[in-house]
Amino acid sequence: MATNNSTKQITLELSIQVSLDGLSFCTLNSTENKVVQYKKIRFSQQIDPLKLLEEIQKIYAEEKSIAEATQVKLIFDNALYSLVPEPLFKEENASDYLKFNTKILKTDFIAHEEIGITGIINVYIPYTNIINFFFEKFGEFEYQHLSTVLVENLLKLPKAERPQMFAHIKNKQFELVVIENCELLLCNSFSFTEKEDFLYYILFTAEQLNLDPEKFRLILLGAISKASPLFKIAFDYIKHVELLETSFSLNLEEELTGLNQLEEYVLLKSFK
Repeated sequence: MATNNSTKQITLELSIQVSLDGLSFCTLNSTENKVVQYKKIRFSQQIDPLKLLEEIQKIYAEEKSIAEATQVKLIFDNALYSLVPEPLFKEENASDYLKFNTKILKTDFIAHEEIGITGIINVYIPYTNIINFFFEKFGEFEYQHLSTVLVENLLKLPKAERPQMFAHIKNKQFELVVIENCELLLCNSFSFTEKEDFLYYILFTAEQLNLDPEKFRLILLGAISKASPLFKIAFDYIKHVELLETSFSLNLEEELTGLNQLEEYVLLKSFK
């Protein structure tokens, strides 16, 4: 992981979240603690990393504030990751932790990072062509996997009396994070087509972890609202269902009041 060590005063921080079906980014004026730009782009279908880089190059050319950023955070949003207890982790065996659920190419670069102070290592495959592009434009910068940012911040939430299951929902995919007594029990990604698929993965996970649908809390965040079919079907089968209460200390430019803070939870939490 690369970190900007420049002594130049930071005025604009860029955080950009990239996936093969879209991307979103925010620019923060750190002097005023104000988000001054936000944009979300969805692709009509999944693209490959080469096409994704082309889209990022277009945005870089069009959005002046991106080129002016003095600190950059890149977040990789994909399912190409695996969590490993630190005592079991060996860097030279990094590919072994991924090979059972991810197709790995010989040319793939495998990154790893610790999730907060959990003693858990997140091993994942970033897109090296995109890392190279940002390094060329900005020099040293920081990158992380979405699940790292997500889990670190969910673990900071107040301790709950009952187990908590968090579903971070995106376009036909979601991360499922289970926390009990401030400890991480599970973090995994699932793809779904119908709302019944979504419910199945939640109930199956609960069964595997011996969690009672009458007792655990299901907390939804991401691209979700109480009017969503996903919320409604979960509410029919699980007793305690709610949306995550977001709390950000950031100010927003007036024209950005439409920014959905629940949907962009990870993006906004990526600012230090």
